[in-house]
Amino acid sequence: MPRLTRLTPDTAVGASRDLLADLASRHGRIGDMVSTMAHSPAVLGGYLQLSRAMKRAELDRRTSERISIAVQTLQGCGLCLDAHVSAARAMGVAEEEIERARAGTSADPAIAAIIALALQVYREPASITDEQVTALREHGYSDRAIADVVGVVALNVLTGAFNLLAGLTPESGTGA
Repeated sequence: MPRLTRLTPDTAVGASRDLLADLASRHGRIGDMVSTMAHSPAVLGGYLQLSRAMKRAELDRRTSERISIAVQTLQGCGLCLDAHVSAARAMGVAEEEIERARAGTSADPAIAAIIALALQVYREPASITDEQVTALREHGYSDRAIADVVGVVALNVLTGAFNLLAGLTPESGTGA
């Protein structure tokens, strides 16, 4: 059961009202997470800006979805995990690779390496080594793609932690 109430453009105030009204006019429907985030215009605005920015990431979506699956498996947000698994499937990621992502790896050594980095960014970023970054470059990742990993992890921490705090689950709502 959700712990925080959903807001609408009619019930939100200030900047949140404006953000929700804009989203409703562009997309028609506003998901539970976004409408609940509207309690904090800072959180909602930050989420929307980071989400938009990460759409311009160099890291390809099939890889970023696998990173998201790995992070959400650890973080425990079922709503996020379901969304990322669905997105990965829609992009043609094989079920075996989705299961490997849940386990924090991939059959592809380059993808396994970038997922491992993402999980390290999530768990213990101070332990990242020069050798790891060099190995990622040897797998063909640019500095920009490597840096994008931090953005993917940050977006997942924000959405997952928010959904867990708000009590949003696959059974309670309609997603973002």
